[in-house]
Parts: sequence; C-alpha cells; structure tokens
Amino acid sequence: MKFLRNLLASVLGCFIALGVLFFMFIIFISLAGNQDNVVTVPDKAILEVSIDKPLSDYGGKFDFTDFGMKFEKYDGLNHYLAAIKNAKNDDKIKGISINSNYLPAGIAQTKALRDALEDFKTSGKFVYAYGDFYSQKDYYLASVADSVFVNPVGDIDFKGLSSEVLFFKDLQEKSGVKFEVIRHGKYKSAVEPFLSNEMSPDNRHQISELLFSVWNSMLDGIAETRGLESDRLNDIADTLGARTPAMALEVNLVDRIAYFDEYETSLKNAGALEQDKDVEYVSLREYAEYAAKKSKKSGKDKIAVIYAEGEIVYGEGGKELVGQGIVVKALKKAREDDKVKAIVLRINSPGGSALASDIIWREIEITKRNKPVVVSMGNLAASGGYYIASGADKIYAEPNTITGSIGVFGMLPNFKELADRMGIHSEYVTTNEQSLGYSVFQPLSEDYEKVTRESIENIYSTFVGHVADGRDMTREEVDAIGQGRVWSGTEALEIGLVDEIGGLEDAVAYAAETGGTTDYTIQDFPVYTTSVQDIMDKFIGVSIGKTKEEILKEEIGEQAYRVLQNIKVLSAQKGAQARMPFELIIR
Repeated sequence: MKFLRNLLASVLGCFIALGVLFFMFIIFISLAGNQDNVVTVPDKAILEVSIDKPLSDYGGKFDFTDFGMKFEKYDGLNHYLAAIKNAKNDDKIKGISINSNYLPAGIAQTKALRDALEDFKTSGKFVYAYGDFYSQKDYYLASVADSVFVNPVGDIDFKGLSSEVLFFKDLQEKSGVKFEVIRHGKYKSAVEPFLSNEMSPDNRHQISELLFSVWNSMLDGIAETRGLESDRLNDIADTLGARTPAMALEVNLVDRIAYFDEYETSLKNAGALEQDKDVEYVSLREYAEYAAKKSKKSGKDKIAVIYAEGEIVYGEGGKELVGQGIVVKALKKAREDDKVKAIVLRINSPGGSALASDIIWREIEITKRNKPVVVSMGNLAASGGYYIASGADKIYAEPNTITGSIGVFGMLPNFKELADRMGIHSEYVTTNEQSLGYSVFQPLSEDYEKVTRESIENIYSTFVGHVADGRDMTREEVDAIGQGRVWSGTEALEIGLVDEIGGLEDAVAYAAETGGTTDYTIQDFPVYTTSVQDIMDKFIGVSIGKTKEEILKEEIGEQAYRVLQNIKVLSAQKGAQARMPFELIIR
C-alpha cells in the first residue's frame, strides 16, 4: 500500500508540475505578445483614473533569464505621472474622469497624482470625479476635480485621521512566546507593543504630531481646490458634516448628486462628445503604456532614476525588497555611464537591515565623487530609508512623506516559557564562555544582552554620524531630533532633515540642472531579473524545487522545525534502537 501511495503521489506530482508549467508557458506567451501590442487611443477619449491594485512608485523593467525576454510594466507611479503629463497636450484626450474607490496608494503618492491632475487642468481640459462612495484618500484625490459627483445613496468618509496600535505584552505572558527587545531611541515605537500594554507619552506625542501634519497637508489641498477654509473643513470633519450626499452637497464637498449614467452625460457635455454614443474611455494604465512608447526620445544625456522601494534586506533584493545587491549594481552602472549626468534615488522604504543600509550609503558616497546624487522621498523614507538618503547632495520630500526615525533596535524571540509548559527542555555543552550566543530556548543572558546592546549603540552612533556629516549638523543636533522619532516631510524640512518640498519631477529637474544638461532622457533602474522558479513561487506560493520539509522550515523557522522533527522521530520509534541517544548540533 505504501508503494502504491508513493507511486500515485509521484504521478500526481508530475501532472501538477506539467499543468503549472503549461500555465506558465501561456503567461510567457501573453507577456511576449503584450510587449508587441500597440495600445490605441480613440480620437475623442476620456482618460479614466481608476487604480485597483496597490500602487508602486516604479512599474519595473524585467529580464526573463529563462527565455532571454525583456519587458516593462507600465503600472507604476512613474508612468502614471508621465501619462497625465502627456495627456495634457494630446488632442485625443478630451478630459479626465477620476473613478477610484478605496484608492490603494500612499498619501504621498496620492498627492503626486493630485499635483499632476492640477497641472493637467491648466490645459483648459476638464477633470471630473465620480464616486459611489469616497474614503478620505479617495476624496483627497477627487477634490482636485472641476466637479465632484457622488452616488445618491453613497457617502463621504470625512472625519480626520487616526492611528491604532496593538500591544502584545499580556499576549506574550499568556502564550509563553516572548520578544527580548534592545533599542536606542525613546521614540522607537516599532518595538513598544512588545514592551507595554499601552502607548507611552513620547510615542503618543510623535504620532499626534505626525497625524496633524499629514492632515493639515491634505486640508490645504482640499481647501484650495474647493474654495473652503481649513477651519471650516475641520468643523465638517468634527461633526461628520458630509456623511450623506445631501450633507456633502450642502457643505460644498461635492458639486452634484447623480447616478453614473447621469455622470456620463455630464462627461459628454464637458468633452463636446456625441450624446447618442458611448463614452470611449482609455484606462490610465493603458494610456501610460501608450504614452511611454509613443514619446520615447533619445536625448543627448541621461538622468538615472534608481528606485529603492520596499523593506531593506541584506542580499540581492528584488521588486518588493531593497537589497544592497541590486541597488549597488544600479548605482555603479549609472556612475560608469558617461551619458548619465546625475542620479536621482527614489526612496519608498520603512527601513530594515542596518548592514544593507550602510552598504548602500557607502556606494552613494562613492557615486557622489563622480556625479550629483539627489534623493526623492515617496510615502516613506524612514530609519534605514533615511539612512541611505542622508548623504545625498540634496533631499526632496512630499509634505506628507513619513521620514526620520533615526534609531536602532533589535528583537529576539524567546520560547523558554512556552517550551517549559510543553515539557521541552534544552541543555548545552560549550567549549568557551560565549560559545552558546543566543538560544530561543534559554533566557537572555546578561553577557549576550550587553554585547547586543553594544552593537545597537555602535550602529546608532554610525547612523548619527552619517546624518551629521551629510546634513552639516552636529552629532548632538542629530541625536536631539533622532531617538527613533518619525517626522512628516513638512516637519523634516523645518528641522533640516530634508532640503525641499517637492516630488520626483522636481528632484529630476534639479538633478539635470546640477548635472549641467537640458537635453536628457530618464533612464529607470533597476532591471529585475526573474525566472520560471521566481514566478512559480509568487503565483502559487510553493517552490517546485523545494521539499515540503524545506518549505515548512522556511515558514516556522529552523529551531521550531527541529523540535517538531524530534517529536516526530521519537513518536515513530518502536523496539530497540541502535542510534545516538541524543541530537548533537555543533554551531
């Protein structure tokens, strides 16, 4: 029976693998075909801004190593902004319709889109917005429109900003799974939930200041385009004064209550379109591809834009992770290209590995000797994200960018209490006093805590030193605004952490000016390498090249997996055993 079961499993596995490979082949053919497809735009089109997938700053360029195929995705903020700019002077585009619910973009990205739409309006073309309902971010974007429409049974969520933090101190005590925390910085709130059951006054203060700064930035934009005072908008938020379409109309947050077919009639009127024909929309993603391929030009010079988006990790990195490998390669390639006159590093990262951050920082220092390096901050450029920005020749941030967080922490999971409850006990034999290091099954020793704290302090000191040198400040000045505290872009400008408030386009323009060029094209980096295995891992969540044991080990960690394996082996033993009576692991 066991032989038949294994045979059946093998045959089934083969069929599944063949099916998956066939599925991937279809995807590859589709990708290859899409690269050759030409998006067509009708003569009287409405550009529809409707974003339904999480928005990245960079769509990405990809090199498919298995097939020798290169392709580009046009669904990043970079292409969307370029598309709206192109539409401004495209006679085929009669106007823009914003129709996006639960906008999956960050606040800084939303502002960048909003600014692009504001500039589009200077062409004399219209921008209208429609919503079955509006979240606050949806409304912030929609409020740039000439006219804002809402469904008769919809609503507008306009009530101000809030932040909720969960705390796990009691959960750790009840579960027996504890996190040993070592930090520098009284504001390093990332670890506070594991140390307490309530928010510290320092953390409450920084979150409050940040929320008010971001909220005020949103109010400034809404107030300007809707012709309302910020105080009036706060009154509306405090009283939920726009919670129904009728109330929103009364307080001038919307211009008309209408069903979508009525909205389309208004679009036709605004664009001088024929009433008896359907509105011909072109999606922002499709138009971004159209504009990118249509407007490609070869300038005499180049400005390199390198995207660092995602958590910073030690290693190669990829589309959603910033690794020193891929960023260093991009910096080096741009630095060694004589046509590249300046480099813009676009950062959208909450930080991560201090080691990887320092390696990237060093490569920027080397690059600055040859060419200007300008930083543009997106939604986030905090902690490690600020670390890599700190040495740039100039730093741009949006007013609602979250940045700073100059601080360092370490977290060590500990299962000692849980293991004791389950009857699992560990013993160790060592050759030297510090051989053990740290074990999740032993209490954190004073010696190990001392060594770890020393490492944390050294990294923090290095971090502060880099910022002080890059920003022309004293170490004491940096420490005073450091301590792990986060700041908005507006606040960061006031305290000297950034140089200018502006978006990616502003950073590119400054980089070109500093690089001494006016005739240039933008070259985006990095180019991501991918393979069949990478896509399989992403789409089905399982690697066909890994055993179930390897997958389980990745999910729960090596030490926890070792405990499960020992229990499994012991439970399967029957009769006399001719084997080692214990597991010996030397490390």
